[in-house]
Amino acid sequence: MTELLNRVVWSALATRQNPFSQGTRHARRFDPQVSPFASAKDNSEEALSALQELILPGDAPSFLLQADEIRLPGKLVAEKTALGVLMIEKAAIAPPAKHAEILPLSVEDIPEMVALAELTKPGPFTTRTPELGSFFGVRFDGQLAAMGGTRLSLTGYREISGLCTHPDFQGRGLASALTLHVASRIRAEGDTPFLHAYADNHGAIALYRKLGFEIWNEVNVAVVRRRT
Repeated sequence: MTELLNRVVWSALATRQNPFSQGTRHARRFDPQVSPFASAKDNSEEALSALQELILPGDAPSFLLQADEIRLPGKLVAEKTALGVLMIEKAAIAPPAKHAEILPLSVEDIPEMVALAELTKPGPFTTRTPELGSFFGVRFDGQLAAMGGTRLSLTGYREISGLCTHPDFQGRGLASALTLHVASRIRAEGDTPFLHAYADNHGAIALYRKLGFEIWNEVNVAVVRRRT
């Protein structure tokens, strides 16, 4: 488990999500139109050099996410760094029996999904991010009020991501219901659900604990660009 989760982006790109991968056996990134995440295989000079060559001058910022220490080669500079946590489901909790109807989202819903993500900032989300997994939403009077789905997928684990609620519909437990719904689907397919939160987002961490998740480890986050 530790080996896979230390660098979840690498583990996803090297296994199940390899079709979305660009790079070599030393460093990989998602197709930038799908997701901005990238990863070196390890902190060896060879891997860091490969990561440096993978991120080109003029590219949009790339996101690094790993429990291992983030080391950057000379031509990469961090625009932002942060500390997060990776949380794994330890207790399976059934979704509430009575709640707003949760529906699968499709290609037709993508413009609304992107608009909701841009409004609420749940993390990097592009028009092609839904290709990485299954997404679900709750609507009120036709409006997309909340959504959530899966993003990173690696052997034995799948990430719950993109959880967000429109400000007009907060306080109704929609994010909790979506989290439990997605987690139950992940378990049904034989994987363990996990998710990420910023380490200083104590409210979110407390909520996820109530939903059966526990912190596995702290993770490092860096938003990086290539020097010109």
